[in-house]
Formats: sequence, C-alpha cells, structure tokens
Amino acid sequence: MAVTIKDIAKVAGVSYATVSRALNDHPEISDETKKRIKEIAKQMGYTPNAVARGLVKKNTNMIALLIPDITNPFYPEVARGVEDFARENGYCVFLCNTNWDEKNEQKYLNILKERRVDGIIIAPVSVGTYEYISKEKDDIPVVYIGSRTEDDTSSYVVIDDFKAGYIATEYLIKLGHRNIAFIGGHDRSTSHMDRINGYKRALMENGLEADINSIMGYSFKKESGYGTFLEMIKNRKVPSAIVAENDIIALGIMESAERHGYRVPDDISIIGIDDIEFGALPKINLTTVAQPKFEIGQTACSILLDLISGSVDSRRVILEPFLIVRGTCKEV
Repeated sequence: MAVTIKDIAKVAGVSYATVSRALNDHPEISDETKKRIKEIAKQMGYTPNAVARGLVKKNTNMIALLIPDITNPFYPEVARGVEDFARENGYCVFLCNTNWDEKNEQKYLNILKERRVDGIIIAPVSVGTYEYISKEKDDIPVVYIGSRTEDDTSSYVVIDDFKAGYIATEYLIKLGHRNIAFIGGHDRSTSHMDRINGYKRALMENGLEADINSIMGYSFKKESGYGTFLEMIKNRKVPSAIVAENDIIALGIMESAERHGYRVPDDISIIGIDDIEFGALPKINLTTVAQPKFEIGQTACSILLDLISGSVDSRRVILEPFLIVRGTCKEV
C-alpha cells in the first residue's frame, strides 16, 4: 500500500497540514522541520501524487502532445523535438494519437483538462479543432502545429505551406511537365488549402491551368495515394507528374503505380512534402519538399512553456520549407 501524508504525519508527530507544507517548501515551516519530515518521507518510501501536488502548486509539470497519425514517420521526429525540450526544462509529455478522428481528439482534450496538464501542443484534425477549443474557453495554453489559425490570439508553428505547394509544382514545371495533378487529404485543414493554392499559383504563373479534376484525394494516409492513383488509371486520366500533399501519400502513389505497370520516374514523376526519414532509402529515393520537423517540435514546446510562465500572450512562427531532389522526378 502506498505511503500517504497521513502516515508520515503519524510518525513525525505533526499535523497533516504541516507535512504537506514541509514537502512543498512552504515558507512558514522551519528548515529544520522540513529536513526532518523529508527524511522521514524518504525512509518510508513516500512518492508524491503529481495531480494533488499540482493542485497546490498550480502546475503539474506535465504537457500533452496530440498528433493525428502515430504511424506517419513525420510525427515521431516532431515529438522528439517536443520531448527533448520539455525534458530539459523539467516537464514530461503525454502523447495522444487522435487517428484523424474529431471525436477522439475532443475526448483526449477533455481528459487532459481533467488531468490538469499545464499546456497542450496539438496537430489539429481539422478547422473544427480550433472551434472546439475556442468554444471551451479553457485556461490551458495551446500551441498548434502543422496547421495555422486566423485567430490573432492563438499560437502556432507551421511551415509556409503555400510555398511548399508552390516549390513542388514549380520544380516539376521546370522539368518540362505540363499535366501535373495534386493528390492530397481532406479540405478541412488550412495546410491542405494553402498547399493547393501554392500548386495553383505555380501553374498559373507558368501559363498552365489547374483542372479541378486533377486535385484529388480523401485522406492524409498512404491508402489515399494508392486508391486515388488507381482511380486515375481506371478513368484513363494519368498525368505525367503528381504533387503529393505529404510523403506518405506519395509512397502510396508509388506503390500503386508500380503495381499497375507504371515506372517511376520514367512514366510518371512524383514529389512529396515532409521529408520522412525512410523516403531517402535507395529503393524509394523520394524527391520531396522538406519540413524542419525537429525544429517544429522544439519551437512549439518553447512557445508553450513561455505561455505557461506568462512571459508571452501568443506567438506565431512560420518556418521555411526547402526542396530535396532525389530520384522520383524526371525531365520530359
């Protein structure tokens, strides 16, 4: 059975309140009493209840990271940036996987509120996330990653998603491609719309039109890339090049293409966005527009701790994406 404050008070011959104050370094308790009570607590193997201690100190030194897809290799490196910075500053991190489900996301947010975490870093499932958090009007600081909000009072860390879509498309145009499709996820995220708008702008500036039928996809998972390319084959509308909204979708496109007789990059060029680690493996060799993943996590955690301390009210950071040329795109 766990040792409690009452057990320590009984051995020390003092009140429960005195033990609690001594363990929390209350100024009204003498140094001698604090030392004696802490020594008794140590000998008895007492472990403080983090939640109860947080109620007293108004903080728990715990933050949460909510991500939409734990199977996507993009997020572990972001999580590492968050966790490394948190640990260096005396915080631990709860990791929650929402699986692109708004109900899961809301459930986690409610649980984390009950657990009294000091702050939350979240990669939103959709724009509905902002609406839900705004409606709840909680005092828990929140930093968004991967998708921005128009609210000037919110904090976020994102890349320039418009630029990422533009860079990817412009690179394919420079290789001579004119029939370029975009395969992405759902339209309920700002990053999705920003990347599409970058894609459209690059086409427009080069005298090309974005056929709405060439903008496809239904999720941010590999299955979306695989299934969407298969649909293109069935409809006999296979382009010469594809911009994939993320690297996971790009891998799905590559698998579908190769299984159905298309050679990458000889028959079709493919470029992703993210720069996941195994995209650089020789048998994949994916050309991509990279995000500074570790920096995103580290920066988001830094902002969150500043929000928790009250040193800032809000902060918005937009990081630069950059092109990595490998072997899945070819000049035509």
